Amino acid sequence: MLRVGSRAACVACRNLVANNMGVRFRIPLQKLHPLSRAIHHRYSGNCNPQRPPHRTAARYFTSMSRLPMRPPKPPPGSGGHGYQQQRNFWVARLAARLLKLRYILLGSAVGGGYTAKKTYDEWKEMLPDFSEYNWVIPDFVWELSEQIDLDKLAKALPEMEEIAKLLPDFDKIGENFTFLKSLLTSGVSLGSEVKGASGLHLLLETSGDPPLKATDSSAAVAHEAGDKQYKKSSDKEKIDQLQEELLRTQLRYQRMLERLEKENKELRKVVLQKDDKGIHQRKVKKSLIDMYSEVLDVLSDYDANYNTQDHLPRVVVVGDQSAGKTSVLEMIAQARIFPRGSGEMMTRSPVKVTLSEGPHHVAMFKDSGREFDLTKEEDLAALRHEIELRMRKSVKEGQTVSSETISLSVKGPGIQRMVLVDLPGVISTVTAGMATDTKETIFSISKAYMQNPNAIILCIQDGSVDAERSIVTDLVSQMDPQGKRTIFVLTKVDLAEKNLASPSRIQQIVEGKLFPMKALGYFAVVTGKGSSAESIDSIKDYEEDFFQNSRLLRDGMLKAHQVTTKNLSLAVADCFWKMVRESVEQQADVFKASRFNLETEWKNNYPRLRELDRNELFEKAKNEILDEVISLSQVTPQHWESILQKKLWERVSTHVIENIYLPAAQTMDSGTFNTTVDIKLKQWTDKQLPHKALEVAWETLQEEFARFMAEYKGKDQDDIFDKLKEAVKDESIKRHKWNERALDSLRVIQHNALEDRSITDKPQWDAAIQFMEETLQSRLKDTESVIKDMVGPDWKERWLSWKNRTPDQHIRNETKNELDRLLKLHDEHTAYLANDEVTTVRKNLEARSVEVDPMLIKDTWHQLYRRHFLQKALSHCNLCKRGFYYYQRHFVDSELECNDVVLFWRIQRMLVITANTLRQQLTNTEVRRLEKNVKEVLDDFGEDMEKKTQLITGRRVQLAEDLKKVREIQEKLEAFIEALHKEK
Repeated sequence: MLRVGSRAACVACRNLVANNMGVRFRIPLQKLHPLSRAIHHRYSGNCNPQRPPHRTAARYFTSMSRLPMRPPKPPPGSGGHGYQQQRNFWVARLAARLLKLRYILLGSAVGGGYTAKKTYDEWKEMLPDFSEYNWVIPDFVWELSEQIDLDKLAKALPEMEEIAKLLPDFDKIGENFTFLKSLLTSGVSLGSEVKGASGLHLLLETSGDPPLKATDSSAAVAHEAGDKQYKKSSDKEKIDQLQEELLRTQLRYQRMLERLEKENKELRKVVLQKDDKGIHQRKVKKSLIDMYSEVLDVLSDYDANYNTQDHLPRVVVVGDQSAGKTSVLEMIAQARIFPRGSGEMMTRSPVKVTLSEGPHHVAMFKDSGREFDLTKEEDLAALRHEIELRMRKSVKEGQTVSSETISLSVKGPGIQRMVLVDLPGVISTVTAGMATDTKETIFSISKAYMQNPNAIILCIQDGSVDAERSIVTDLVSQMDPQGKRTIFVLTKVDLAEKNLASPSRIQQIVEGKLFPMKALGYFAVVTGKGSSAESIDSIKDYEEDFFQNSRLLRDGMLKAHQVTTKNLSLAVADCFWKMVRESVEQQADVFKASRFNLETEWKNNYPRLRELDRNELFEKAKNEILDEVISLSQVTPQHWESILQKKLWERVSTHVIENIYLPAAQTMDSGTFNTTVDIKLKQWTDKQLPHKALEVAWETLQEEFARFMAEYKGKDQDDIFDKLKEAVKDESIKRHKWNERALDSLRVIQHNALEDRSITDKPQWDAAIQFMEETLQSRLKDTESVIKDMVGPDWKERWLSWKNRTPDQHIRNETKNELDRLLKLHDEHTAYLANDEVTTVRKNLEARSVEVDPMLIKDTWHQLYRRHFLQKALSHCNLCKRGFYYYQRHFVDSELECNDVVLFWRIQRMLVITANTLRQQLTNTEVRRLEKNVKEVLDDFGEDMEKKTQLITGRRVQLAEDLKKVREIQEKLEAFIEALHKEK
């Protein structure tokens, strides 16, 4: 039992508190927490319990992590004070545990919130930019958005206060993050001190016991060193725990980030694939006029001449040259989109313009993704330049106009929906620089468009010129004599009113009384003052001002609904859609019947074949050709070398025998033979042999390529590809250039091979003799064939086959017999006849009444001596079969000097080495280059539709093409009709 009032009791109380808190060192009284000091003063009667708490007590804390959960046993003799002490420490330990959990959660929230925010920013940056796909949203979505009750939508959304409750407290997270940063950098856990102090202070407030201040300063100094050491170990443990918790949080968010990145990557992949395949376009609801324009585009590709099958409505704009057709079209389109010129022909081909309403005033070509902003002058200039380039490109060489259609779409606010075709202006005279048939070509193009019974003819007449000079009115009256589908437009009315002496003439025109043609309606318009720099708005203002002040309206010569391009566009659009609704279903039935006929023809003629159009057939042929080319790389080296060696010997054998072997062998001297052979081989290698070898290799590659193509042709291949394969083969070989950089190295290899004279073993010797025998026998056979042709048939053929000799053959036969006797007498005769020998032979023949020319004698002698020499060489070759022993030991024997065998061995070895070298160049370089050339040729042919049309032909191809187009037209027409009914 502690004595109350003694100083020892205070010290003992202090030690008891330290032991119960799990601290192994002594704590100065000044460093005790308020609760500890209260306990101390409760057991110390001489301490004043009313003293205020120590001011610096909140700055320090004692770690509660080491407090035991089970209350310690009271010391013996403590009595009721022990039970009160046990209860107070149990409450303190529980509060410390709860406070520690709170700060751990706050620390985790700091790291987790920061990591989440960083992850969110990175993930947001990786998302694709969907602003490029705003055009995908159709116009009706914007109209629908105007009908949505935004007030109801706003009320349905949650309030900002509710959203704020869901968000984390970023101020607290920032404070905790600052605390964590200072903790990690300084290594001293100041926040833990605050936490401990705050927790204990809260316990004191709940218990009602005021904190007491210690008075023992000497004890504080004594225990200061132990307190610092305790705080360092406690801070280190807390830092480790926070770091582990932060690491676990980072790993968890890292896994979440990886999952989000993977999902984002897959999303981008799907979007890009859909963009490439055009899937998103099919999902977007297209406008009615765009669907109809697509049908006309497909028809234009299917039938460029617009025959009777194409009876779909369109507005055909015709008129004399410089009558103002283009200006009227631009006023309807509300943009200066066409190239302009002063008096010269600018419209050189039909231009199909699809007009539709849209939020932005833009233009786009059918085959291009670029949008031209018609509100910007630079885009307008670029559009006019592009139209002019396309027109000039469509015109063939030597022509002035073209029937090829340029397809353009224009969208903008307030534009009436319709499809117009601007045709080249009708001319009366062909001027310099034009083709002679320009006038007839323009007439034929105009008639082709106007003869469509459902086409609306917009006839443009210049009001500033005399009506009698009009050409287009007669043409229109021929195409539509009843005027059921013609709208007449009088342009330049301002000039007409100013220049005409009788304004009533304008009234006669718009009432249809002056021209012989008839029309559904008559309109008078003004398309500006004639300046190309005028804007559409200024032209509209000028037109409205003119008609408001014109006496034509004041005097009742013109009615209000007959003037201005605005009224004209409304009337043309109404007439166009009326014609579309009346005729489109009938045209759909026509194409349905055409499709049935084509499908029936296909089933009857090609029941086992798929319907492949020209492009699909080309892709199939392309794959077959590439497979055939790849087969070249599968040829074995032995096959390449065998072919190369054989072809190379066929190419050079004549030169070797005639220019090297025979001249050297006829010297009859071993030394002279070897010298002659070395000189001639060196000359041959330096000048001719490498080039001949490369020629042989290139021809071999061509022949093998052609052989593989022919072999595949016989393996159930479609003969419809024959022309294409032959063209690809020829073009690839034409483009292939042999790499001659290896020529010098080949020359060195061949020279070294011919320099070697050492035959090392008997098999090589036997192979050389066999090669020599085969060569000499082949030459002997050829020589005998020549002699036989010279002398004619022998007696057996004459008697059995009833053949006779010609007079020339009779003379040659007598000459041959005389020369044979000479060779028998002189077996070692030289290769040439002396002059006296020629004279002797001639006189002997004259004695038998045979007149012969000396040149004929020499020519006959050459063949006879050649045969005689080859027979002797073959006999010598047989002797040399047993001469390898003498050759190996360098014995000199006149009968067994086999220099000719060594020569043929050198030639044979050169052929083997050359074939091996060429094979390596073929397989390593040339075959791959040929494959590359074939691929390039196929790619070029694939982009050239005209080339594919020439090479892939036949009724089967045309039938598949027609089926594909008719199906596409029918499907688009049905989709358009369905949308048209919905709009009704």
